[in-house]
Order: sequence, then structure tokens, then C-alpha cells
Amino acid sequence: MALISGLSQSMQPIIQSIQRGAKKGADACRLFHGRGHCYPGLEFVSVDWFSPVVLISLYKKPEAQWLKQLANEITQFSNDEAIENILLQHRYIKGAPSENLKGEVAGDYYATEKGLKFKLNFETNQNVGFFLDMANCRQVLRELAKGKRVLNLFAYSCAFSVVAAEAGAEKVVNVDMAKGALNTGRLNHQLNDIDSRSISYLSHDIFKSWGKIRKYGPYDMVVIDPPSFQAGSFNVRKDYQKIVRKLPGLLAPQAQVIACLNSPDLNFDFLRDLFNGVGGFVERKVIEPPQSFPESDAGRGLKTLLFEINTKHQD
Repeated sequence: MALISGLSQSMQPIIQSIQRGAKKGADACRLFHGRGHCYPGLEFVSVDWFSPVVLISLYKKPEAQWLKQLANEITQFSNDEAIENILLQHRYIKGAPSENLKGEVAGDYYATEKGLKFKLNFETNQNVGFFLDMANCRQVLRELAKGKRVLNLFAYSCAFSVVAAEAGAEKVVNVDMAKGALNTGRLNHQLNDIDSRSISYLSHDIFKSWGKIRKYGPYDMVVIDPPSFQAGSFNVRKDYQKIVRKLPGLLAPQAQVIACLNSPDLNFDFLRDLFNGVGGFVERKVIEPPQSFPESDAGRGLKTLLFEINTKHQD
């Protein structure tokens, strides 16, 4: 496993980001986004704030001396009462093990966003249960979901569903193969006192369940937020088009689609070509990622587009 060189690279951006975290308040956010290639030598580091926890994630193995320097710098936060825990996650190792740089993570932790709570898991999951880069997509859904029937594909822990339901959606259908993730999704709805009678959870393979998904429709909104690659279940290059082709048969007139793409090797044209290939869709807007996710090349970062079905074309 190759080592990350760059001991001479200043850690100042990382440390300053943690200092900002202590002043951010309750809402979860990214504090430092090295992966956007805006900080040379720190492309393998991200820092997230889940009050009162700072999560530092490493995506490649650094030199031992670099880790030692980081641990030394972290000691300046020993008496910072706003930060109870600083957790270091080694994403480059199978299972993404974590270690405590300050405090000890134990008990229940939550991400907070605009008054909503989402259960986190710092112990066993590579992904802790809440995606910070989707904040602007959640805001668009918050603005559009009232009175709508929403389909949430690749629902994971159902953050989009919680936001849609809280915004007044008539119904939300969550689809994901992972039963454990959907169970967390159920808990997230309970945490926010959301009436579960309007929420459905389908732990199915999307590609084998179109008939069942269609029965809950037609839908006024669809959120598509797939992984770039998941062995045995999803490959973005060949499988995303299968979803887009099914959409016209699922959608109500003037329905809207939030389509997300998080593959650094594919750009906006990939998404646009998929929807243009099916026909009947009009692009309404680009949903920019949060400012806390700067990218030197926007085409390599998160790409999200809002589409609307063209009813005239449907007819």
C-alpha cells in the first residue's frame, strides 16, 4: 500500500477547520474537503462536524510521522468543551476502522440539519449514515415536496424521505436492498415524530421490483442517488440508464426528478445524455453542492440535475 508523502505539507487548513467546527453550532457540515483537489498534498483528507463529534477521514495511508504530527496538533483541543470527540477513520482499510484522538465515542449520536435528527453509526459502517454533500438536494426537496408523492430510490437511511415527509409530502416510498439501512430509516422517521402511515419501505432489488414500485405510484417526484459502484448490484455506467428508461411509466404529469451522480470519471453530459436518450424530460436546474465541498474541477465532484417530465411529449 503506497504511502502518502507530504510531511512538510502544512496541517493548518485541517486544524483551522476543526477550530471552525467548534463554533458552527448544531447543524452537521463538512469542515474540510481535501478530496476536491483544492488543497495540494491533502487530497486524501476530509473533516466533518457532527456536533459534538469531529470526524477526520483518511482515504489513503499517510506516513507514520504525518499521523504523529496530526495527533500532536489535536492536543490543542483537549480542553475545548464544544468538541467532545475527535475520531480518525481509516477509509483506505477494509472495514474503515476508527480510532479516538479525543474522548471515546460511545452511545447514540445524531446528525442535525434544519431541526431534523438523523441517527449516526461511527462504529461499524464506512459511511456513518448521513451524506453531507446532499444538503442542497435535501433543500430542493424541502421546497418542492409538499403534497407530492415521492419515490426515494437507493434510499439508504432515508434522509430524503424524512425531509420530504416533514415538508408535507403526501406519501414517500423508500427502496433499498439493505434492510439494515431501511431500519435506520424507520428510526430516523420516529426520531422526528413523522407519521409512519404515509411512509413505505421496500427492501428490494430495484431492478427486480419495478412492478411493485409502480403500484405505489404514479409519483410526482423521484430522487435517484445511487452508488457509483456496488459489487453485484449496481454499476453506474450500465445500470443508471435502466432506471431512467423506467421513469416515464412511473411518473405523474409534470413530475420532477432529482438525479444525482457521484462518480469522478463521469460528468454532467453523462446524466444529460441519459435523460435526452429517453426523451420527454426538460432540465430545470443544476443543484450545486454545498460551498463546503469546493472542487478544482466541478466535473469530478457531485453532479445533480433537476428534471421535469414534459407532459406534451408524454401525451
